[in-house]
Amino acid sequence: MDDAGTLDRAEQALRTTFGFPHFRGVQGQVVERVLAGRSTLAVMPTGAGKSLTYQLPATLLPGTCIVISPLIALMHDQLRSARMNGIRAAALTSADADRAATVAAFRAGELDLLYVAPERASQPHFRDLLNSAPVALFAVDEAHCVSEWGHDFRPDYRQMRPLMDGFPDVPRLALTATADGHTRADILQQLGIPDEGLIVSGFDRPNIRYLIRPRQNGGSQLKQLLTEQDGAGIIYAPSRKKVDDLAAALDRAGSRRVLPYHAGLSPEQRAEHQAAFVASEDMVMVATVAFGMGIDKPDVRFVAHAGIPKSIEAYYQETGRAGRDGDPAQAIMLWSAGDFVQARQRLSEVEPERLAGERTRLDALAALVEAPGCRRALLLRHFGEDPPASCGNCDNCLSPPGVVDATDLARKLLSAVYRTGQSYGLGHVGKVLTGADDDRVRQRGHDQLSVFGIVDAEEARMLQPVARALQARGSLVANEHGGLLLAGDARAILKGEAEVAIVRPAATERKRTRRGQDAAADYPHDPLFDALREKRRELAKAAQVPPYVIFHDSVLREMAAARPGSRAEMGAIAGVGERKLDLYADAFLQVIAGG
Repeated sequence: MDDAGTLDRAEQALRTTFGFPHFRGVQGQVVERVLAGRSTLAVMPTGAGKSLTYQLPATLLPGTCIVISPLIALMHDQLRSARMNGIRAAALTSADADRAATVAAFRAGELDLLYVAPERASQPHFRDLLNSAPVALFAVDEAHCVSEWGHDFRPDYRQMRPLMDGFPDVPRLALTATADGHTRADILQQLGIPDEGLIVSGFDRPNIRYLIRPRQNGGSQLKQLLTEQDGAGIIYAPSRKKVDDLAAALDRAGSRRVLPYHAGLSPEQRAEHQAAFVASEDMVMVATVAFGMGIDKPDVRFVAHAGIPKSIEAYYQETGRAGRDGDPAQAIMLWSAGDFVQARQRLSEVEPERLAGERTRLDALAALVEAPGCRRALLLRHFGEDPPASCGNCDNCLSPPGVVDATDLARKLLSAVYRTGQSYGLGHVGKVLTGADDDRVRQRGHDQLSVFGIVDAEEARMLQPVARALQARGSLVANEHGGLLLAGDARAILKGEAEVAIVRPAATERKRTRRGQDAAADYPHDPLFDALREKRRELAKAAQVPPYVIFHDSVLREMAAARPGSRAEMGAIAGVGERKLDLYADAFLQVIAGG
């Protein structure tokens, strides 16, 4: 069949199986290459429909598509959605009790998709299994895990190329949402995909609002967030203890159910908490970064960071778990100078060959949190795009901050740090600079220094933001006792060879937060939409699947607006494929008729 005929067949399957009238973004290009047998690396943002690019070809190609996926939870989540669309899918994992039946179904040619983890896929017995039936495609999900340059390197992914090389006629599809130029090149090489097979979609997630602000009282700020935000959410915390403490405090606040998730919990607890989150429409999970990659939940309305992420790549991927359904979502980061101090200290543990790259990533993250301009533009430029100067949907675009030339005050602060011996924290250095009447200052003779009392009351209010900015950019670092030391470009600043500009601190944190919330108002209240959601809840409970597996909110919203009166009209709504039409049309039509 020629390329036009192949694409026509794919578009027909898109309509009948998934209920969509047309491909989104680069989906069509990727599917066309796969159906033509050409190996491909597709870099597509989270929420762009990566799984469709192998699920759809799997329904058209002879044989089974083998999907390499890093987490059992992710496999099972995609398994539910695939089966709900009528796709014959199974998984071979330690959590599946029907392994014998799955192997038999594969050998009999009765599977469109077979999900497997890289640890199992690299075993000789799995290769023997693949030799017993036709394989249509290898799909490697979360492909950045194959690269040491990626932020989630998994050594077992390096065994995927030898496996696939044993099937030279089977095309390969690698998928990732997060890969800079260096990582993309490495993925192509590690998985044996030709350079011409690279397809990069835009990285922009326009429905996500980015909000970044200093952490002043993280617990109170997050409690306020939960009172302002509807829907399910994820809060990332930097340690297991912080996860437990935050989850307990937020749960006691009582606005909604809040649970913890980290590797210190038992496997049974983790599975129970994850299942509760996936099934819920308004629960909040407080978690370490161990949580998230295995979640394909489309209706997460916010992702918050209670500290800085590892890198911009990690931040992009973690915030990308919000708003996968395309509806408005928020990404909130609360950061402190201490976060950067600890991150720079951890650089000493990095292997020498990775040190430069890790330092560059941390510097890029510091530039993001201190940026006075558009956050989205900075993010997209990091990934090699050329975005507009303003997005209109981040905190800095919605409420532009003032920018202050803080070079003079930064020089005073750095000079005081140097002259007091680079062994005191900001509290003591600040007292010296403001000329405080303090016993400790006098005892150490710091009241006799040339920097004593050189900062007036107005400048004193800016000392903490300036110190925070200097620590974020690496001009100041802290020793193990909290004493400040000069580093990075500190000497260039002191010599007048570098400038320091900072964002003027907001007058009140609450005012800025509320303004951002108002700008991201929910859709107008619609009683019919609420009734459709209630019916979806009922059907999901009966089918023992999360509500979004039945239909996304966007589909219900279109139903409420279009008010279809027949199965044919219902089938014209995007997201309603043939199998879901058969299963659920009558139930939802009844609700609409009664509305």
